[in-house]
Amino acid sequence: MGRNIVETIVGALVLLVAGVFVFYAFSKSDRSGPDGYEIVARFGRIDGLKRGADVTLSGVKVGTVTGFDLDSKTYQAVVHIAVSSRVALPTDTNAKIVAESLLGGMVVVLEPGADKSTIAAGGEIANTQDSIPLTELIAKFMFGSGQKQ
Repeated sequence: MGRNIVETIVGALVLLVAGVFVFYAFSKSDRSGPDGYEIVARFGRIDGLKRGADVTLSGVKVGTVTGFDLDSKTYQAVVHIAVSSRVALPTDTNAKIVAESLLGGMVVVLEPGADKSTIAAGGEIANTQDSIPLTELIAKFMFGSGQKQ
């Protein structure tokens, strides 16, 4: 009987410690919802882009990819982006999908333009550059562009 009580107490302590670790992990994670506005960007291809991917401006995270859809008329990928309210993007902002690193995932990089007017909530980034698959880059490097000089 005494052994069952010890096992129960040890099990309860293990569960308590696991709960503390889970609480600590959630308190330190960036799980809060966006405090800004949502915009969209249309791309011909978004290979490797995932929901939750970072959106950066000058290397600083300013937003997150919240989702994507397929436009049934143009067959373009429509990427939904949540941008921080502290960032006002000019209407001539460029968006491109690039690899975070050789082994990392894809991110959306924003390059602001010089226009004085800004993209409103629910607006669209008109200037986009599709992702370029790593295999295509390697093939172009290895086999050239096919043009002789």
